[in-house]
Amino acid sequence: MKYLPTVFLGVFLTLAASWFGLIYMGSIQLGGLEPTSSEVDPVTKQPIAGEDLHPVQLSGLAQKGNAEYIKMGCLYCHSQQVRRKGFGADYERGWGDRQSVPRDYIWQKRVLLGTMRTGPDLKNVGGRLSDENWHYQHLYNPQITSPGSVMPRFEYLFKVQPIDPNAAPHVVVKVPEKFAKEDKIPAGYEVVPTERAVALVQYLKELKLDYDLPEAKRK
Repeated sequence: MKYLPTVFLGVFLTLAASWFGLIYMGSIQLGGLEPTSSEVDPVTKQPIAGEDLHPVQLSGLAQKGNAEYIKMGCLYCHSQQVRRKGFGADYERGWGDRQSVPRDYIWQKRVLLGTMRTGPDLKNVGGRLSDENWHYQHLYNPQITSPGSVMPRFEYLFKVQPIDPNAAPHVVVKVPEKFAKEDKIPAGYEVVPTERAVALVQYLKELKLDYDLPEAKRK
């Protein structure tokens, strides 16, 4: 018992050091980062006037899609971090033209780096897959776009409804005849995305690394 205060102090100092190194110092480093231009003034180290600043914040619809992405557990199978050359084959797979860096995440309340890659990295998915119909097809039935994929279907994000020639223009998912038959979609019906699907696809379309930063240039 006489060593109990010493043990307690040791445990406390260990936890405090971990918190300071991993949480506090990280918060200071990231908290000081701001959007910047691709080059900075060599003297002031400030963004060059008139240049576009990056990264930009997500649109309102994409922010809703971000919430859906988290809710649906997409982060458990997909990462959002392009590794630098020599640390995997991210470049060779076409997942990005440069590595992702801390500044890329400054607008994110919850950074979705991910821990597993059951599916491909999505940090630049909006840059390499800009066709929204592709994303709708992939969510409705991944086998349409990626035969053999282990990704589950998210057909509950869509509605099958009668075709109304008088309806206002809206998004219709192009379901190939083979898959329409498998799903027993009657003639005269169409597949349309719900608001959740629209928001999620907008979020995916805005995931891009199509800009340069002083600390990270595209190849």
